[in-house]
Amino acid sequence: MAETEIRARFPRPKPWIEAIHAYVPGKSTGKDGQPLIKLSANENPLGTSPLALAAKARVPALYPDPDSKALRARLGDLHGIDPARIIMGTGSDELLNLAAQGYAGPGDEVIYVRYGFAVYDIAARRCGATPVVAPDADYGTDVDALLALVNDRTRVVFIANPNNPTGSFLPKGDIARLHAGLPSDVLLVIDQAYCEYVAPEDEDGAMALAAANKNVFVTRTFSKIFGLAGERIGWGTGADEIVSTLNRIRGPFNVSSTGQAMAVAALNDLAFVERCRVHNRDERARFVDKIVTLGNYGLRPLPSQANFVLVLFEGELTAEEAFEGLAGRGYIVRWLPNQGLPHGLRITIGRRHDTDAIAEALREMAERT
Repeated sequence: MAETEIRARFPRPKPWIEAIHAYVPGKSTGKDGQPLIKLSANENPLGTSPLALAAKARVPALYPDPDSKALRARLGDLHGIDPARIIMGTGSDELLNLAAQGYAGPGDEVIYVRYGFAVYDIAARRCGATPVVAPDADYGTDVDALLALVNDRTRVVFIANPNNPTGSFLPKGDIARLHAGLPSDVLLVIDQAYCEYVAPEDEDGAMALAAANKNVFVTRTFSKIFGLAGERIGWGTGADEIVSTLNRIRGPFNVSSTGQAMAVAALNDLAFVERCRVHNRDERARFVDKIVTLGNYGLRPLPSQANFVLVLFEGELTAEEAFEGLAGRGYIVRWLPNQGLPHGLRITIGRRHDTDAIAEALREMAERT
């Protein structure tokens, strides 16, 4: 029997699913399986609010509220949003995928920027749409280049602000210009996973756009500054029509009972959030200053508004060598060849002694090359 006849007897995935490269998370161990200090996943080095940890112990092991009503109400109070315009997700990843699934399909196009979050490509292909990659501007978002790619097939535009993995940030005027340049039937998804690390006076205006327009959807997460990555809690807001559409296709009971309780408690401890933001701001600045002194060796830290710094290796010391060297010293960071950045390491801002140790190790390696 011919091979094609044999293969025809087995289920085959759709070709757009076969084209997906599965998401690769940040590692936590070395090649030998030994655990390392993990600065590869942008987790909060200060942990979790004590209020959130205490709330976890009080939750019964029952089905969660399928609509996360208490959590949505608290988010609404905090941000001045009608809870009916808030949707919860299993991390913001679920919501990003739902946005593509709800508004794009075969024959449609989904645009995201080069060096953008890896999930955007997966979200586009998962629903059969064609991903379109906009050129960058020195590793940041180029609004004009992105708008130049919009056509009649464009259905969704993804942008992370701050961007992962580069840390770049678009100010309010550029976000407004991007939205103004899009047709009204194109959904603009603004991924704000790292927005709490941005100084309040520098916020990008995405929430106001989502409140005033029917084609803007903003996503956020409790995984980063709130320190609840393990609970998988994301949320989004947009027009009633957007939230209604995504609610039809989201997973039932998609946020656990413990996750809902911990998130509500975390929102009641904003002093902890501010302490984390200030810690990140100060330690990021110290780390960047140290890496800047290695410019003669070809190391270049990109400007970042997030809780990580992308360091480019443009000299004799390669990113791969630095990655292996740091692992040998007990640290795991994120090397990004699968995202078109074989010359970059994304390094989470940790506690002071960890970031200092990494900076010193990079200096030692650079001086030996």
